[in-house]
Amino acid sequence: MRILVISDIHSNINALESVLEDAGVVDETWCLGDTVGYGPDPNACVERVRSLPNLTCLLGNHDMAVIGEMPFDPFNGDAHLSLEWQERELSAVNKDFLRTLPKTVQVKGDVSLVHGSPRDPVWEYILNSMTARLNFAAFKTSWCFVGHSHAQCIFQLNQVNDHVSLEVPRPGEPLQLKPRAILNPGSVGQPRDHDARAAYAIFDPMTETWELRRVVYDVASVQERIHSAGLPEKHAVRLGEGW
Repeated sequence: MRILVISDIHSNINALESVLEDAGVVDETWCLGDTVGYGPDPNACVERVRSLPNLTCLLGNHDMAVIGEMPFDPFNGDAHLSLEWQERELSAVNKDFLRTLPKTVQVKGDVSLVHGSPRDPVWEYILNSMTARLNFAAFKTSWCFVGHSHAQCIFQLNQVNDHVSLEVPRPGEPLQLKPRAILNPGSVGQPRDHDARAAYAIFDPMTETWELRRVVYDVASVQERIHSAGLPEKHAVRLGEGW
C-alpha cells in the first residue's frame, strides 16, 4: 500500500503537480495542511487537492487565517501581506472546502496526523529534540506525521533509554520505521532545508516503511507569478534557494 504524505503546499501549483507526477499511483493521500499561503496559486492548489481520491486533509495555520479562524497579527509582515492577498483571491467554494477540514489530531491506523504538533496541532513547530520529547506524551500511536517546519526529518524516541534523536534520512531510500517517531515529509511548495526541490514522502503501513523524496519543478515560473501578483519579493527569492 502506498500513501502519499504531503504538507505545506503554500499555493505553489507547479511544485504540487510535479510531486503528484513523481509519486505516481497511490492508494491514499494525506495532506498535513497549509495548502494556501505565500505563493501565487491558492485556488489552483485547493482545487487540485480537493480532486485527489481517498484524501485526508488537515487545516494549517495559513489555511485558518484565510478563512477567518485566526488573526493575521501573529504572522510576520511578508506572510501577513500574502495572506491578505490570498484571502481576496480565494473563491467562496475553496474557502468553504477549507472550513470543512479538521484542525485537531487525526488518527489513521497507527499514525497520528497533525499540522504543527500533537500538543498544538496548528501552531507549534517541532524544530529540535527537546520540543519533540515533550510531544511524545501527547500522542499514543507508534508514529506521528507533522508538517509546519518545512524540513524533512525524523525525531526518534529510544524507548530503552528515553533519548530522542534527530535524523535526516537520505531521499529515495526507504526506511524501516521503528516505534516511536515523529516524522516530517518536508514542504511541497516552500522547502526551508536548503534544498529547493519540492519535498514529500511515501508511507507504506503494511511494510511500515517511510521514503522521503525530492523532485525538481519549474521554480522560475512560480517566481514570475509571485512578481506579477505583487507578492513579497522574499517569497520569490527563497523558492530558488530553499530557505
